[in-house]
Amino acid sequence: MNRYRLQLLSAIASRPQWTKVRLITTQNVVPDPMTGELMTPTPDIQPHLLQIDKTTNPKTPPPPQTLAFGRTFTDHMLTIPWNVVAGWGIPEIKPYGPIQLDPSATGLHYAQTAFEGMKAYRDEASKVSLFRPDMNMKRLNTSARRIALPTFNGDALIELIKQLVRVDKHWVPAEPSHSLYIRPNIIGTAKDLSVMPPTEKRFSMSFSARWARTTPLDSSQSRCTVQPSLSALLPEVHVVASAPSLLTIAAGTGAFKLGVNYGPGVMPQKTAAALGYTQNLWLHGPEHELTEVGTMNMFVVFRHRDTLELVTPPLDGMILPGVTRDSVLTLAKQHASANDPFTLPRFPSQLKLAVSERRVTMKEILAASKEARLVEMFGSGTAAVISPVDRIGYSGEDVLIPTEEDGMGPVSRAVWTELVGRQWGRIPSEWSVLVD
Repeated sequence: MNRYRLQLLSAIASRPQWTKVRLITTQNVVPDPMTGELMTPTPDIQPHLLQIDKTTNPKTPPPPQTLAFGRTFTDHMLTIPWNVVAGWGIPEIKPYGPIQLDPSATGLHYAQTAFEGMKAYRDEASKVSLFRPDMNMKRLNTSARRIALPTFNGDALIELIKQLVRVDKHWVPAEPSHSLYIRPNIIGTAKDLSVMPPTEKRFSMSFSARWARTTPLDSSQSRCTVQPSLSALLPEVHVVASAPSLLTIAAGTGAFKLGVNYGPGVMPQKTAAALGYTQNLWLHGPEHELTEVGTMNMFVVFRHRDTLELVTPPLDGMILPGVTRDSVLTLAKQHASANDPFTLPRFPSQLKLAVSERRVTMKEILAASKEARLVEMFGSGTAAVISPVDRIGYSGEDVLIPTEEDGMGPVSRAVWTELVGRQWGRIPSEWSVLVD
């Protein structure tokens, strides 16, 4: 038993010594270089200990046209154990397959699981890169911390992600409209039915080859219709303004990428589909504030004379800080700044752009639609990148949102063009992190 644990046990046994023990133990605590969080003295993730066990039965990647999101997986996965005494264990790349869990594992009972979504892209020179992986690591650390899972060195995990991509590099599609989706996941694995921080957990990561558009499709394919939902604590209740909504309950978890936030959205999604819509537009509070669309961040564009205002809800604890959301805002703000020479490609030269992070209500949407000032609405996320919305079902009627021939609008098209250009390496950017 190490010195740290002896001091901790001493503090538990003898309360008067607690202040002294706190002063002693904090001398060994160091800040995480990526998150700034004070880390415990247990070992962090150590890439140099990586063990690789390659499959003896490799699969042949299927034809790109047969791919569906989240259903086709590569040959290998990365796993890293952790426990409260030893800290992070030996990382291992091994053949993709089931993970053994005890039936009493805390992750199965109390949703002690956090995850991420990111991608690997192959450019025209066949080089493979990741897109802003540092933001994914920061968010995964933040999510893990929220449910009492231990954090890690983000740079170390990025190095292991690169190693896994190298092992399954032939799975990164060469087609310009495809990518390799990466799903890191942390789950509590301790055999304990107590509701408490897990003493054991396992990090796992798998790859899924998927289709993702990089050129506009025809309008019938690229549009997304949504049905607003005032989601109550019971997700089958759609419009209950007086009931605490799911997003209200999520004031402590909505800003984190946790498994517990996604399951309750399945039933409203099913209801929306039965009504002829493809997604839910999540509303909040008595004024019906717009928050997110499906599992994506939400943007809306209003016209004020010669200026287009790009609006998205602020990060107030209910909204997930999306990597694509941040990328959209960063590019739009650079274009809007008089002190920045950067301009978005394909943005109408006769118009100005303003960017706002503020609340927007259905009342404002309805008024802007009536006055012909509602220019466009779209969702943003890792999977879809940009997903235009062409109508909102609200109070028994459809609010039609303008879309052009390619299904997009002037702002989404400009941002999308720049964004995917950087993701696929056609536009040089510090956001693109080379794997090999």
